Amino acid sequence: MDLKEPPPARLGDEKYDPDVVKYDSEGSSGEVAGEVQNGQLHKGLKGRHMQMIAIGGSIGAGLFVGSGSAFHNGGPGSVLIGFMIVGTMLLFTVQALGELAVLYPVNGAFFTYACRFLDESWGFAMGWDYALGWLTVLPFEITAAGITISFWRDDINIGVWIAVFLTILVVVQFFGVKGYGEVEFALGLIKVVAVTGFIIFGIVVDCGGVSSDSRGYIGAHYWHDPGAFRNGFKGFASVFVTAAFAFGGTELVGLAAAEAADPRKTLPTATKQVFWRIATFYVLSLFIVGLILPSDSEDLLGSSGANTKASPFVLAIQMAGVKGLPSVFNAVITISVLSVANSCTYGSTRTMQALGVRGMGPKFLTYIDKKGRPLWCVLIQIAFGLLAFIGEASNGGTVFTWLLSLSGLSYFFVWGSICLSHIRFRAGWKAQGRSLDDLPYRASFGVVGSWIGFLLACIALIATFYVSLFPVGGSPDAQTFFENYLAGPIVIALYLGWKVYTRGKGGLFVRASDMDIDTGMRQLDLDPLENAYRKKSMANLPKRMLNSFV
Repeated sequence: MDLKEPPPARLGDEKYDPDVVKYDSEGSSGEVAGEVQNGQLHKGLKGRHMQMIAIGGSIGAGLFVGSGSAFHNGGPGSVLIGFMIVGTMLLFTVQALGELAVLYPVNGAFFTYACRFLDESWGFAMGWDYALGWLTVLPFEITAAGITISFWRDDINIGVWIAVFLTILVVVQFFGVKGYGEVEFALGLIKVVAVTGFIIFGIVVDCGGVSSDSRGYIGAHYWHDPGAFRNGFKGFASVFVTAAFAFGGTELVGLAAAEAADPRKTLPTATKQVFWRIATFYVLSLFIVGLILPSDSEDLLGSSGANTKASPFVLAIQMAGVKGLPSVFNAVITISVLSVANSCTYGSTRTMQALGVRGMGPKFLTYIDKKGRPLWCVLIQIAFGLLAFIGEASNGGTVFTWLLSLSGLSYFFVWGSICLSHIRFRAGWKAQGRSLDDLPYRASFGVVGSWIGFLLACIALIATFYVSLFPVGGSPDAQTFFENYLAGPIVIALYLGWKVYTRGKGGLFVRASDMDIDTGMRQLDLDPLENAYRKKSMANLPKRMLNSFV
């Protein structure tokens, strides 16, 4: 039975609906404390939705466009290593998040865990930093979608397409969480098929199997000339922010747990899919791009911001001389960008609503209508979407640069906080005499994996600080530094601001013995066969290793 949740349905009891869930002021399942809300978040996400969110949910402009600047600044070797490091960090992070989300499928997910297991002020900083990140990414993604259309029709003002795509996004919101899930499933499936097709195409091109490509067999030629690495350590360090922006949204699978129909079954499966997403759709696809596209190509100079015309994926196809295929992949980029825009709305609205419920935001943010939609939060997100029209101004690019400075780096703070929350949770679980056998799902790599993920996040923050202070091909400059590292000072300001506002409530951190590990906890009886399987032995070692990824 779930603790502090509505009782199981009984014969003749028509008031309890198992398909909806409420949250108290602690962001936990149960009766809503304080303000009476008009509605409840619906549990409308099925297993197929969760898996597709995990596999292809946030594949968008970060991978298809932003990776081009990473190739030009760091070279294919730096891109491959940088994305593998961030991907490894994400693998450990999502495993840790999966353990917490299965046990506590609460609204707000990771910022709520930071409040409970780390420090309330740090949780406040992480919650608003994450919400602001998604709020500012939306206008960028809508603009990127508009620019993709200019690949075919540059005679139509981009403002027309921004209006069209923003309208589509508004329509999706009418269908609530089910609309988000179905759109992500359909668009995610297209992205997965397209990236898989590109990998196969790239292998054929590299082996000289395309008759229209005069280069013939390429092999690893571009890794030798112009080379695997560019601009030394600075070039390598510059890859991290690009990788963070490309991977951003991987953690949404944990945020969606509060609206999953059966998080106990769907979350573990979804978190395991992240390994294949990282290995195949990011690392392998970028490795293929590095083989068939030279990193010193002048066309890559424009692959920043929302300029989809300079996508390394499209450029690689064009260099192979295959007619028609660049248009097909450009259409995939359009779909991918709209998918991420859809995720922006979901990520920011659910986080803001949870912040409001917890008393960390205006009370009107807590309002949810009868169809499970946090309306005021949705309206705020759509209002930020209107910022896409700034691109029409002559200095629109500068505005977007400052808006995006709030997002890329913030992911490292969020991911590091998830890992640290898991480490502290395990400490509290042990300090209060609980057994690991009582956990319905355990992270495959345990606390060790979370420590590795946390340390990698710290290293990425340090490397990004270095390259922000000493940029590639330039000298120290205050504007360049804050364009790359603005999220850092904002996080510190949010943390200190809430600490002062609450007059240091709770001290510097939550002690393990004082942690609330019961509120909102979902206890599930484990199957006897599962209990037997979870007992570690050499006999079941191969099966346990396989089960970590499948």
